[in-house]
Amino acid sequence: MSSTTNSCDFCGKEIKEVKKIFSSETAHICDECITMCSKVLDKEIIQESKKEFQKGLNVPIKIKEHLDEYVIGQDDAKKVLAVALYNHYKRIDKPIVKNVELEKSNIMLIGPTGSGKTLLAKSLAKIMDVPFAVADATALTEAGYVGEDVESILSRLLAAADFDLEKAKRGIVYIDEIDKIANKSESATSGRDVSGEGVQQGLLKILEGADVYVPVKGSRKNSTAETVLFDTTHVLFICGGAFVGLRKDKEKEKSSVMGFVNSDEIQVEKKDIEAKELISFGLIPEFIGRIPVIAELNKLSKEDLIKVLTEPKNAITKQYEILFELDGVDLEFNKESLDEIAEIAVEKDVGARGLRGIIEKYMLPLQYTIPSEDNLGTCVITKEYIENKAEVELIYKKPSTKKASKKINYNDIKK
Repeated sequence: MSSTTNSCDFCGKEIKEVKKIFSSETAHICDECITMCSKVLDKEIIQESKKEFQKGLNVPIKIKEHLDEYVIGQDDAKKVLAVALYNHYKRIDKPIVKNVELEKSNIMLIGPTGSGKTLLAKSLAKIMDVPFAVADATALTEAGYVGEDVESILSRLLAAADFDLEKAKRGIVYIDEIDKIANKSESATSGRDVSGEGVQQGLLKILEGADVYVPVKGSRKNSTAETVLFDTTHVLFICGGAFVGLRKDKEKEKSSVMGFVNSDEIQVEKKDIEAKELISFGLIPEFIGRIPVIAELNKLSKEDLIKVLTEPKNAITKQYEILFELDGVDLEFNKESLDEIAEIAVEKDVGARGLRGIIEKYMLPLQYTIPSEDNLGTCVITKEYIENKAEVELIYKKPSTKKASKKINYNDIKK
């Protein structure tokens, strides 16, 4: 063997400086150069995998932009969901990288009613190519009681995956009204809390990841039902709840300040919701420990509600415009009318969800009358009509055949 076999052709190190030199007839390479080349190759493979991976999924910023098309405000919650969804896809694509297992981080969405928790979850479902299921925690009960078992949540996910078990194992579940399974006060019930702590205990195993026997169809209480073994390790869970009264004590302390003090001085800086607050509310520590990410949604302002009425892709006013367009009528909401509708929602404290009920109330007489009207052109909704101080005016295309307009009073049909 020639003397050249004692050194590496790549880095020039002698055999005494490295652990081993691998030789062929014409070239020699040491173990350190092999390790370095392996790392470079792994990095290239990961980069190529990322490019392929992103062909079917946008980066978190793009996911948030998609959510912006459907949900107004709540930027912090959108960012949390965007990152969680992006990481979920990466975990599906590469569950184990370099002997490191990528674990999930379940999410808790907390916010007042009508702030967009459920809508965020539904909007996520529109951009995903993984199974997505929505469950309601209020229907869940302990095993052995009338109601749904926690395994029914996974049954819905399995159905969303067209009963493809491997596909369902990589899905996402949204559990709504999670605050309704908090521990009840001992004085509030003399019997067992079958829809409270017992349900939390039942959810522990599926939140963290375990093999669960899930009925393919129907309820687990049916002993003849076909079951499959479902591994929930890679199922991402998103929980949502209003948690009314979560910070009631702090609000009382703030309102109890007496004396001539500048209101700006008594404003308490908003702090993130902590796990101990949820435990005090009635969720058990083991349950909270399995949902490490907590995102808080803000109460929508009047300006936000006006945007909700007009800006999202499926905005309520756009839906009514389409309904009227199908009857050949152009429906218009002027700015003042939208402002008044939002003001009513703020006064009633119903959030975005209550906007439809408010608009339905004033659209009813129009929807009742307009389909029977011929040659109708435009209908303009004004602030005065919303306030019941004036009638809405319907303008016809050819006024020569009949009166130029017809007035509809909300109170006429209300009677």
